[in-house]
Amino acid sequence: MSNDRQPLYLQIQNHFKRSITEGLLKEGDQIPTEQELMKIFSVSRITVANAITQLAKQGWVYRIPGKGTFVGKIAEKKPDESAAAEAGSDKAPDGAEEVPAFAERPPAPSPPTRRMIGFVIPSVSDFFALRLIRGINSVLDGTSYCLNIVLTNHSKAREKEAIAELVRFGAAGLIIFPVDAEAYNEEILTLKVNRFPFVLVDRYMPGVATHFVCSDSRKGAQLAVSHLWAHGHRSIAICSNSPIQTITVQERLAGYMDALKLKGSLINPELILTGSKMGGGGAGEEGRSLRRFIASRLATAYIALNSTLGTQIAGIARGLGLDIPEDLSIVTFDDPSPGLDGQANFTHIAQSEEEIGRQAMRILLDALRLGSGADDFREIILEPQLVVGATSGPCPRRRG
Repeated sequence: MSNDRQPLYLQIQNHFKRSITEGLLKEGDQIPTEQELMKIFSVSRITVANAITQLAKQGWVYRIPGKGTFVGKIAEKKPDESAAAEAGSDKAPDGAEEVPAFAERPPAPSPPTRRMIGFVIPSVSDFFALRLIRGINSVLDGTSYCLNIVLTNHSKAREKEAIAELVRFGAAGLIIFPVDAEAYNEEILTLKVNRFPFVLVDRYMPGVATHFVCSDSRKGAQLAVSHLWAHGHRSIAICSNSPIQTITVQERLAGYMDALKLKGSLINPELILTGSKMGGGGAGEEGRSLRRFIASRLATAYIALNSTLGTQIAGIARGLGLDIPEDLSIVTFDDPSPGLDGQANFTHIAQSEEEIGRQAMRILLDALRLGSGADDFREIILEPQLVVGATSGPCPRRRG
């Protein structure tokens, strides 16, 4: 796609305006997803999000959470709008004519005046993130705001860029799930200095007053240790694949050590698997290091600090011919499964992700109603819960 005379987001906007005014897209037609548009126009997600957000503000399209984006009421378009769009547009980007129009007809369109709230998150690769989003949307539905999700791919630089662009493109407020980093990026501090409404989730900034919602990580680790200890486990490993000791990781490790001390147990550093012990050279080395440790049978139980790592430990153990929980028990933070059937496969520390999302959205809406200058920061720490599943059981007897 080559057009040096227009910003990329304007090219996307004008493509759709032209398709609508020429009748190629009709009222109620669904337009491609952000992911599809990124491929069609060879642009970033933030560029696509900006284009669609502007189209929604102007009434050309509307969004239905969980369903997609649809063409708005064509009859309400002012004649000069189409003319203005044509006057400011150039030739459509290469491949733009291949944009498909879907036949599905949604319910009656929402008013085209919804303002944007940005949700900045490292990824949506697990059910923790999806449950967060579900909680946010449950509060957002029926309001005059729409949600724009931007993935940072665990990059601090991308997080900084995403926050700046969302503010520049007119976001009313932000919910931010910070990436793992040695220090939080200065763009978040800039938001605070500028009194821009935002809420942090899952993390907070020690020594810096902000709105935040998270679960009690220290207590979650204590619950995990107590559960395994009650089953006779005394060699309990704790594992983190985060390259950085974030405040969340630090508090879970502190909770683990507090719980063992209360049991009168000495802390064995060999059972704390973080940083270089997990293989600092990348995912492949991490897997090999973890496999060697599990094969050593030094630990009879594992606490994984995230659900993805918990499933990895289970997979490695089964590959080594170990039965779970007969040979090895696993407790993970967060449920690795959808949790739709009410059955827990993994024993896990439930952090009430949906409630975190709901509380964060309520705080942000309150901040928007009261004005961004309010300094009465709300800090909500939810109580975690232990959910017993099929991956934990009595400590096995030592073989041999």
